[in-house]
Amino acid sequence: MTTLQRGDPAPDFTAQAHNGQQVRLADYRGKSVVVLYFYPMDGTPVCTKQACGFRDAYEELTMLGAVVIGVSADSLERHQAFASERALPFLLISDQDGSVRKAYQVRKTLGILPSRVTYVIDKQGVIQHVFAALFSGQQHVAEALKIVRELVTHWL
Repeated sequence: MTTLQRGDPAPDFTAQAHNGQQVRLADYRGKSVVVLYFYPMDGTPVCTKQACGFRDAYEELTMLGAVVIGVSADSLERHQAFASERALPFLLISDQDGSVRKAYQVRKTLGILPSRVTYVIDKQGVIQHVFAALFSGQQHVAEALKIVRELVTHWL
């Protein structure tokens, strides 16, 4: 199985978010850049730092025209608690059946631990950046912010 990379069309998906909203990637096409990040589990130290990093960068990302969507296999209830506890302003979608992770070819590390991968998808639905690093949650935020800034500069 090949890995999705820059220039590939982002696979569409429909999934439920922690706030009850149905999220469909295609709904953002032509409107927003999407920062789609896959992470192992709510509440773990690296995942919490990553989520809080996206929370802290959220205002700038939205001002630049981006939305942030987090994806893990956690239940909607667990996502609700995590989002509330950490005041996360973005959507967390539940991928309990692994279909979104599979569509984005996000493999498990050592075959057991869900990987941490961030995709930046432009307004046309094309992947512009892929960053994977299991233990560097904060770097995912920095990479996404850098690419979103570059995309906005390119559009001007």
